Order: sequence, then C-alpha cells, then structure tokens
Amino acid sequence: MWLLKLLARLPFFVLYLFSDFLFFISYRIVGYRKKLVRQNIRNSLTHLSEQEILNVERRFYQNLCDYAVETIKLIGISKDELQKRIRYINPELMEKFTANGQSVVLLSSHTFNWEWLLVAGSISLPAPVDFVYQPVKNSFFDSFILKARSRFGAYAVKRNELARELIKRKSIIRGIAVVADQYPGHGNDKRHQTNFLGQDTVFFYGSQQMASLIQAPVLYAVVEKVKRGYYTCRLVLVGEPPYSKSDTFVIDNYATALEQSIYHQPEGWLWSHNRWKKRHLDDTLTSSK
Repeated sequence: MWLLKLLARLPFFVLYLFSDFLFFISYRIVGYRKKLVRQNIRNSLTHLSEQEILNVERRFYQNLCDYAVETIKLIGISKDELQKRIRYINPELMEKFTANGQSVVLLSSHTFNWEWLLVAGSISLPAPVDFVYQPVKNSFFDSFILKARSRFGAYAVKRNELARELIKRKSIIRGIAVVADQYPGHGNDKRHQTNFLGQDTVFFYGSQQMASLIQAPVLYAVVEKVKRGYYTCRLVLVGEPPYSKSDTFVIDNYATALEQSIYHQPEGWLWSHNRWKKRHLDDTLTSSK
C-alpha cells in the first residue's frame, strides 16, 4: 500500500507519462485481451469501418491505462481537485427526490472513470452515498478499492448483504450506487435478458429488485470524457415508483441509456470485459421482446 500512496502523491503529468508507458506495453507489446476487445467492438458497433474499429480499440486502451493511474490517484487527490476534474452537471435532479424524503438508486456503468464518478458523488451529490460492491479474492486490491471509494464518506455495502442493509438503513435518505452492466455470471440470481448493442444480453435483475424493495426512483449516471483527466456526469431518470414484482423497465431503460452513451463515446466503455459469454435463456432469466 505504501507504494500506491507514494504514486498517488505524484502530479498528474507524471502519472500520465506512466500511463503512456502502460499503454505501449499492454497494447503494442502484450496485446492484453486484444482479441476479445476487437471482437466485442466489431460485434457491437457494426456500423463502423475496420479502420474506425481499430481507432476505437486504440483509444480504449489509452483510456484503460489512464483509468489505472487515475484510480491510484484517488487515495491522494483533494476534494477540490476531484470536483474540478469530474463535474456533476445536474445534481438537482437527485435533489428533487431527496428533498421530498426519497432515497434514490444510482446506476452507473463501466464507463471511464467510474471510480472517480462514485467518489466525486459522495462530495457533489445532495445526499450521502452508499455503494454496492462485490469483494474480490485479492485482499490487498480489495482493501485498496474500499479505501479509495469510501475516502470522502461513501458507505460500503457488500452485495450479499444488500437486502438487509436496504431495510436496516431505510430511514436514511441517500443515494444507493451500483455498477449495473457487469456480466451476471452463472449463479442462482435472477437475471434479465434484453437487446443491447444489437445482441441478446443478460443483466442483473437486482437493480430492478432494489428499486422495487424500497420503491425508489432510479437515476443513471452518464459519464462523458471531456479531455484527459476531465469528465462530466449527467443524471438521467430511468425509473420511478410505483413498481410491481414483474416490472423490468428500469433495466430496459438503463440498457437503452447506456447504449446511447456508448454510441456517443465508444472508447469510454470497458470492452475488455467478457460481456457476452452466455446468451441463451434459462429459468433464472426474464426477457424483453
């Protein structure tokens, strides 16, 4: 951890030089997951020419390396500097609900830089923020991520304790943040299938269940990179109560909004994630037609 703390004290221009070196190694030399990245981009952005696909691919790797050094910087950056570098355009949309005594579900995605988005939200948004996370096996990395994400007051909620924490903290008006675009895996959790980037895609049903359990409005945080090291976030309403048990529109609206943001800035999404490992329906899936 001491080495990361030391790196976090370095100025941004030095960190970005290191990012450039990481890009050269990961893209030009190692080719980290390059086959998967190119396949995902090609299958999702069918309107692009081969040269345009390669351009998106290259810029993605540059963003991925920037993400790495920017995340390290989180444990050393000041509040003022972070707010200057990632700006929430319309926090008043969330305040419309929290001022009336409603907690809000905040959905994000693996769009760069999602770590900055969460930490800046705990400073810039009009209510405290809880974040849902899945512990990782590497205890060092797990400890670092928790320290970075909770540095300015965000409250960590383990994914397998979410329902209990939602009920336990029901009286606290807050934002409940979850990254909702990851592949749901092969467990027993209920999942939902919809069309996303022209492909049948499964999403966690949990975001819909969470909103239904506490009857909370749902906002999606759309992140856009302005230039290197600077981002904006625009909140978009994707669902409002009342909800019924069979509803799926929160997930469908989220998928549509995420898709639009990817089309707008395709190099900003995490293409190295194996998002389409399984496409067929089974008894744990709902579907949208």
